Amino acid sequence: MASGKHKKSKNGKKEESAIRVGFFQLFRFASCREICMMIFGSICAIIHGSAQPLMLLVFGMLTDTFIEYDIELNELTDPEKVCVNNTIQWRNLTEDENLALNMTRSCGLLDIEYEMTNFAYYYVGIGAGVFILGYLQISLWITAAARQIQIIRKMYFRKVMRMEIGWFDCTSVGELNTRMSDDINKINDAIADQVGIFIQRFTTFVCGFLMGFAKGWKLTLVIISVSPLIGVGAGLMALFVAKLTGMELQAYAKAGAVADEVLSSVRTVAAFGGEKKEVERYDRNLVSAQRWGIRKGLIMGFFTGYMWFIIFLCYALAFWYGSSLVVDTQEYSPGTLLQVFFGVLIAALSLGQASPCLEAFAAGRGAATIIFETIERKPEIDCLSEAGYKLDKVKGDLEFHNITFHYPSRPEVKILDQLNLQVKSGETTAFVGPSGAGKSTAIQLIQRFYDPKEGMVTLDGHDIRGLNIQWLRSLIGIVEQEPVLFATSIAENIRYGRPGVSNDDIITAAKEANAYNFIMDLPQKFDTLVGEGGGQMSGGQKQRIAIARALVRNPRILLLDMATSALDNESEAVVQEALDKVRMGRTTISIAHRLSTIKNADVIVGFEHGRAVERGKHEELLDRKGVYFTLVTLQSQGDKALNQKARQVLSSEPHRMLCSTMTSNMSKHEGKFDFSIHDPFKHKTLGLPDDDSEEVEPAPVARILKYNAPEWPYMLFGSFGAAVNGGVNPVYALLFSQILATFSMPDPVEQRREINGICLFFVVVGLVSFFTQMLQGYAFSKSGELLTRRLRCLGFQAMLGQEIAWFDDHRNSPGALTTRLATDASQVQGATGSQIGMIVNSLTNIGVAIIISFYFSWKLTLVILCFLPFLALSGGFQAKMLTGFAKQDKEAMEAAGQVSSALNNIRTIAGLGKERNFVEMFEAQLEAPYQAALKKANVYGACYGFAQCVVFMANSASYRFGGYLVYREGLHFSFVFRVISAIVTSGTALGRASSYTPDYAKAKISAARFFQLLDHIPKISVYSDEGDKWDNFKGDIKFIDCKFTYPSRPDIQVLNGLSVSVRPGQTLAFVGSSGCGKSTSVQLLERFYDPNNGRVLIDGRESTRVNVAFLRSKIGIVSQEPILFDCSIAENIRYGDNQRHLSMDDVIAAAKKAQLHDFVMSLPEKYDTNVGSQGSQLSRGQKQRIAIARAIIRDPKILLLDEATSALDTESEKTVQEALDKAREGRTCIVIAHRLSTIQNSDIIAVMSRGYVIEKGTHDYLMSLKSAYYKLVTTGAPIS
Repeated sequence: MASGKHKKSKNGKKEESAIRVGFFQLFRFASCREICMMIFGSICAIIHGSAQPLMLLVFGMLTDTFIEYDIELNELTDPEKVCVNNTIQWRNLTEDENLALNMTRSCGLLDIEYEMTNFAYYYVGIGAGVFILGYLQISLWITAAARQIQIIRKMYFRKVMRMEIGWFDCTSVGELNTRMSDDINKINDAIADQVGIFIQRFTTFVCGFLMGFAKGWKLTLVIISVSPLIGVGAGLMALFVAKLTGMELQAYAKAGAVADEVLSSVRTVAAFGGEKKEVERYDRNLVSAQRWGIRKGLIMGFFTGYMWFIIFLCYALAFWYGSSLVVDTQEYSPGTLLQVFFGVLIAALSLGQASPCLEAFAAGRGAATIIFETIERKPEIDCLSEAGYKLDKVKGDLEFHNITFHYPSRPEVKILDQLNLQVKSGETTAFVGPSGAGKSTAIQLIQRFYDPKEGMVTLDGHDIRGLNIQWLRSLIGIVEQEPVLFATSIAENIRYGRPGVSNDDIITAAKEANAYNFIMDLPQKFDTLVGEGGGQMSGGQKQRIAIARALVRNPRILLLDMATSALDNESEAVVQEALDKVRMGRTTISIAHRLSTIKNADVIVGFEHGRAVERGKHEELLDRKGVYFTLVTLQSQGDKALNQKARQVLSSEPHRMLCSTMTSNMSKHEGKFDFSIHDPFKHKTLGLPDDDSEEVEPAPVARILKYNAPEWPYMLFGSFGAAVNGGVNPVYALLFSQILATFSMPDPVEQRREINGICLFFVVVGLVSFFTQMLQGYAFSKSGELLTRRLRCLGFQAMLGQEIAWFDDHRNSPGALTTRLATDASQVQGATGSQIGMIVNSLTNIGVAIIISFYFSWKLTLVILCFLPFLALSGGFQAKMLTGFAKQDKEAMEAAGQVSSALNNIRTIAGLGKERNFVEMFEAQLEAPYQAALKKANVYGACYGFAQCVVFMANSASYRFGGYLVYREGLHFSFVFRVISAIVTSGTALGRASSYTPDYAKAKISAARFFQLLDHIPKISVYSDEGDKWDNFKGDIKFIDCKFTYPSRPDIQVLNGLSVSVRPGQTLAFVGSSGCGKSTSVQLLERFYDPNNGRVLIDGRESTRVNVAFLRSKIGIVSQEPILFDCSIAENIRYGDNQRHLSMDDVIAAAKKAQLHDFVMSLPEKYDTNVGSQGSQLSRGQKQRIAIARAIIRDPKILLLDEATSALDTESEKTVQEALDKAREGRTCIVIAHRLSTIQNSDIIAVMSRGYVIEKGTHDYLMSLKSAYYKLVTTGAPIS
């Protein structure tokens, strides 16, 4: 049911929106106290929001005062006029004549210093208010949010720990971890300070417009009428950028598909030496992506330029029309003009700044959707519920009645099919059968991890669904194949088995589990820490601790799921002995693949396809010749061979050596496990580098620029454009103050001319800005895209040059690598072009501003510069605080994250019934981040308040000092405005520059990751010319005592001393069960890997000394699932030889040899037919024959056929087999096959088991031995 829902929701996601949580529902966990905090915070935000428009009122009055004062000064410069009784009068006229001439302008009343002091107090007052309001607004919202988030985190984790196991199958643990951290953080962002800031900005928007309309509706309407042009520009820009980004991604997707295809089939590429060819193909596909990227840069430049142009036009229009209202009709005072203009401007800006908050709200609602749904979900099997009854006496009879079951995560695969089975109490029952037959599933049903679809499991005749879960699980002890230990001491791990258990019990359990002796040998005995996932212990030690943990429960039912399969023989014997001791008197179910371990079970049950097909004792089942028989025959041969080999080693060396080999062997095994961390989720196998890969040192910029060097002319032009753009802001300050100066000019004609000139100049600046923005955009996008393409190409080349083992690491899966090519390479350009542009822009901006200011009044400039550090500091403060806190939060959350790594081992926790403990641990871990968040609320609030009020304080000081200079030193008042606005605008530019740094940091880290890849030196290098090459290559192959483990699975020995040789022209066939090392030997020959011990000789030379490319060029390979590339048939065949150009005749000749030609000629497009991605347009037989043609066209000396016909039906098999027999003539050939009919006529047949050849010879010779091969052929049993 759950899975059905799950599937439906996946497809249904499109129809039902991803956001199903209303904004106010985000606050559903708020208590009264938090609601009050939020309401009070909102009120503060509203008052804070009205502060800026309030400041404009003061500013308008201040301007008027200055202008009044300047007009008075101008009047009195006329020697004819004089100040009498506080009015200006002509010297040589009487009072009445002056009145008649309307000479009523007052004078001498205006004490400019006194007025400015008053205004300064206003500013300080508003500033102080803003500080307090800002502090309250932010800290209240953050505190309220922190408390709610704490509740959400706890509820979420509690609910997750209660979910049934089936739910975990459908939800990856990684996903849960990101939900715990990222998604809940997103909710936090949506309900914390962002809300307060949004309310504040929105209030500013409303108040600004109200102010504009109240003070001067005409001008407001004129300014608003221009705004659609800006809106349209912004809209078009967004549209175009989205479209072009789409096109760029689409164009890159082609290249990405190439990369993905190549990296997914990297073995094929390596085998056929196609690396160079693929890099060229990838590069060809990058060109169009580069073109779109450049276009995008150009368009963005165009629109940014357009926006600036419109903004400057808007300035020109507003000042031109506004000045006519002031001068001609005298409706406004100059102060009113500024109030209206800035009121509308601030309103518009605030609206723009409020919009990012909306994104945070949307993200929060999206994240909350899934989290709240999980919190509301009812688990199907609730492990913490008190329901269900507990039996007084438990005998331990288990029975399965007609059980049908599929896993919720794979509802289409039937695992158990009408299973009927009895397990009697006190007996040991062994389950055997091929993997996937449903053995482990049956065990999980007993633990009630799942409930069956049909049928029921009973304990002593009671359906287990009616029993209390915690109680039921407390009866069961389980030892798994990969036991999970928790990262505490040994004693604690054993204590997990049963709460409140005494130390004596722990010691008894350890003794029973044969663990006591090795524990006492450790320096810290029972207090030894086992490490993450038990990584400090060897496999055998972990198993024994797990057994002790199971025993301390004193369970009625003991479940052993392959408890010894991962161990070497030494440890196995010890663990097995421990298990035999503890089985007595308990109902025991044991699953094993090693049959030696289950011979002495009371009952053996054979499973196949989800049914119990046979049951009985060891002897009975051997006579039946069924599932059990097949398994036994195959295994006993392998064991015999290994024992024989051990005997040979012993007989050839004196006794003294024997002891040392035994001990060294043991220590080797114990040591071997130390390095491999067992974890059911393989991602811990290489646990260490995983963290390093994230924490790279940012790359030096010099090195990034070196890769961008060829584009220097573009960067030069771009920087020029950026410099001009930087100069625009201070020029604006110049023009603005110039306009104010005109208002105090006495001569109207002169005044009008001056105003028109300034407005025209605004338009010119706008035009210049338009072109330089375009230049900057184009030049930097060009240099950036060229860099991206260059890096992608280099990166791809470096990837293909790595050895195959590098690709086995899960971090280098094709998906991860293609993403790295796509994102890392494109992020690097953030450190060169646009970044340089930004820096140049800011520097010229600040430089020009300071030059202008010092030129007009150096004293005032120095006063304002005192505040600049604070302005910069407040900006930096905000940025720093956010990142600093994010880091602290992250660290604190990671501690909690370690608990959520418990989710990885949810089965173990559920089996031990320890969910409650983990919930408690998690909640204890949360306390620290919660306290930190509360502290952060105050600090962040104070910083925000400070940042907001610095501007007010700076204004208060500078206008007061400006008044002093105007009065005492006769400084023209317009210079005061000029200096102040120039420096304030450049201060904001400083802030802008610092806001670009995150991109820059990201770019440096991406670059570092990239350089790590470029600098990684492969162990087996394809591109190097070192190594032997020789002319008469014969194809004589010898494997001498090769031992090998895959680097990604260092704990599993694949080859165990393989020795076999083939002379030129002979055919060698490998047979044996899967996993015995047949394909591995082929990969060693191809030099995908080198053996750990032993040697592979080719024509008598050691393979590690042979040039890789040369060696691979002599080998042709046809594998079980041949990988074709997404191009035409002819192209695919030509892929066989990438060293020379092949004509069509060569292709047809090869196709004829591979019995392919007739089939291709029957297709409409013949050899130009596209095979589809992975060859999906063709049948299997057709693909195989193309692969054979591809191998033949190389004309290899050595032909490797890895199960080349196993996937085919009989018809195609015949055809393909003929083709292969033809291809084998005159070549050394190694065949791997499961169907014995295909290899009977080989020169040598080698039967392998466990990485070692147990017998070899011709077909007839092996049949006469009547050993392993004979059994395989006669019983016709498939070799699985």
